[in-house]
Amino acid sequence: MIELKDFDKIDMRVGTIIEASINKKARNKAYKLKIDLGSELGVKKSSAQITDLYTCENLIGKQVIVVTNFEPIYIGDVKSEVRVLGADTEDGVVLLKLDRTVLNGAKIF
Repeated sequence: MIELKDFDKIDMRVGTIIEASINKKARNKAYKLKIDLGSELGVKKSSAQITDLYTCENLIGKQVIVVTNFEPIYIGDVKSEVRVLGADTEDGVVLLKLDRTVLNGAKIF
């Protein structure tokens, strides 16, 4: 078990996907994403293994929840600065989503 203070260290925010393309250099099928996290955090890059249920076209404009304070890692040639959150299912990863549109950069708690 972790303590609440440990959970509070995780910075989760809402962002809107503004660009999506295939990450050709990733070991596993993935997309390169650019996500607008608002004026405070700006646009961040991510590589996400969400190719089973989503196309590049239907990701554009979609709001997602991301973790912003993990150490960046390289996936293929993409410096993944944020981690996109989703649930693993038999059909593939299902992105977490909000039931209303909110401002980019809104904090999840």
